[in-house]
Amino acid sequence: MPLTHDIKTARRLLKRLLRSRKTRRELARRGASIPKPQPASIQIAVYFADSQVNLYQVRQWYAPLAELSRSWPVAIISRSPSAMLKLLDEAPVPTVYLRKVADLESFVAEQDIKIIFYVNQNTKNFQMFRYGRMWHVFINHGESDKMYMTTNQFKAYDYSFVAGDAATERLRHKLWNFDIDNRAIKIGRPQADHFAGDLPYTPDARTVVLYAPTWEGDREAAAYGSVASHGVTLVESLLASGKHRVIYRPHPRSGVIDPDFKRANERIIAAIMAANVRDGTAQHVYDDGAALGWQLAAADVAITDVSAMVYDRLATGKPLIIARPISASAEIDLTGYLGDAEWLDAADAGDIVAAVERVQNSADAQRKLEYWVQRHFGDTAPGVATARFHGAVEQLMAEWHRHAAIHIGDKRVRESDPFDAEADDEDDGPAGD
Repeated sequence: MPLTHDIKTARRLLKRLLRSRKTRRELARRGASIPKPQPASIQIAVYFADSQVNLYQVRQWYAPLAELSRSWPVAIISRSPSAMLKLLDEAPVPTVYLRKVADLESFVAEQDIKIIFYVNQNTKNFQMFRYGRMWHVFINHGESDKMYMTTNQFKAYDYSFVAGDAATERLRHKLWNFDIDNRAIKIGRPQADHFAGDLPYTPDARTVVLYAPTWEGDREAAAYGSVASHGVTLVESLLASGKHRVIYRPHPRSGVIDPDFKRANERIIAAIMAANVRDGTAQHVYDDGAALGWQLAAADVAITDVSAMVYDRLATGKPLIIARPISASAEIDLTGYLGDAEWLDAADAGDIVAAVERVQNSADAQRKLEYWVQRHFGDTAPGVATARFHGAVEQLMAEWHRHAAIHIGDKRVRESDPFDAEADDEDDGPAGD
């Protein structure tokens, strides 16, 4: 058994090395044609140190960043070759590849960066934290009640942009001695102002149900994924009804750890394909695209796991069902929305058709939904969250100039890192959310 494990590990490492070399060669080939921002032209940067597997964390910010860039020059900093290649093809703002710390230092020295945004808690964030003459702002990659949302790492940032009252209350109860009133700024969900896109089907009388589960998690406390426990049964039930259109959007990391989870994911995809072959008018969708928004806005009902997708959907104000984790160790904060949500147990997955009809037609379910939408996001009228996002940026820009005036006489010192030995291994990246 140990020998077999060693052989599998060696094969995995070799495959990773070959993939990394191929990616670097492609990036080097395209290098000369990659436009570089002019010196002193960038004032806001998004720092993304992960590989392509976690690009979903920054993708959801594309539209808000593109709009922000009309007022403030924005760039994305990539530390990974695989992520950089993807960003070059899809990011709506300039992207710079800064693999080495020395590259990062040079970029910071030549630009006019006042705000750095972070979408996750990658350990390489600390290589950026050492620069003191800028605001380090955690914008996260979604709103949720998962334990990830109250980590003590919030204290590492100068400020955090959060969705609303529920987020500040969550932090207030979990983080000791954290100045929430000054360091947490409520902006709502600006991504919801851009929940649009071309539908891959022609709307008709069918009820559209989005099933957007998370992955299996890398520990029991975060085992929220429902693909293996609920997914196959509920999708097959919806496909068989003849009255529903399923949009299946699994987490990009689905099945990376648990083989059963991977097989269930593949079974759902195959069932959707087979249903479309049987009935060409069904137009069920397996969605693994980069764009997130149209699915949330188009679905009549959404089914998610305990994840940021709960709150992406909640921001639309439309009916939502949450799959209850089968792991008794999965940590769920029931003091907020999840304590009042519409839950689906694994044993009831076969009755999903009735559950979908209930959340659409129940006055009590609608009343609860409206309450929690307001609590988590405040005013969700079109454009309001975007205005709050821009207002928060303007506030921090004004603060930057105020402090710059206070420190105008300070001696400038080189903020270099004596340890420049980090690698850019192209692994699967850290655990996603």
